[in-house]
Amino acid sequence: MSTHVLRCNGAPVPIALAALPTSQVAAIPEPTELDELLPVLAADSLPRLIVLGEDAALAAVLTHLLRTERLHIEIGYVPIDRTYASRAYQTGTGSAAAKRALEGKPQAVPLIRDETATVLVGRASVTGPDGGKLEGEAYVDELRLFTGRVGGLQVSPTLEGSGVRAAVQRGLRKRRWVTGRAMQLGSPGAAVVRDGISAPHTVRRLSFYSHHEPWMLVR
Repeated sequence: MSTHVLRCNGAPVPIALAALPTSQVAAIPEPTELDELLPVLAADSLPRLIVLGEDAALAAVLTHLLRTERLHIEIGYVPIDRTYASRAYQTGTGSAAAKRALEGKPQAVPLIRDETATVLVGRASVTGPDGGKLEGEAYVDELRLFTGRVGGLQVSPTLEGSGVRAAVQRGLRKRRWVTGRAMQLGSPGAAVVRDGISAPHTVRRLSFYSHHEPWMLVR
């Protein structure tokens, strides 16, 4: 098995990973940086890539693997602090996550993507323009989440059920999560933040759904 570490934005390297081959990349790896690394991994029958960084880095890696049809590559995730993705996928953090990424076994888990083939690993937050009220209608599978105007919408991957969960923000009321295979939203204009990264433009339609292929998470 060939194991390689992708060190994003100078993240601290746990001792368990210190002796492994490592590539230094930006906080969000560029496709060109990943293209240089993937042929090295492809030379092995059991390639494993350990992503040392934040949720946006993991999402960028999985987005590239999806678009280049390389979802067979085993992925370990080692965030320094707790993130939405570390909670969703129960990877742990720091040294514990590093040991798991190095010694664990790959598990097929749902790959959550949108209609632009961009992967979501932690949390998407959806509001109206400039953080205002979100207007429109949203569903998880056949269940209507809301129609009209709400404070916002949150979407996350989950290991439960079909892989997607969503909740509507209504003031100070506790969020009620609904799980299914897909979340779909129609709106006059929605602002989207995926894994901490703001989309450059508002959208009228948005969907997050489970891809027909899983990704291989080392846990």
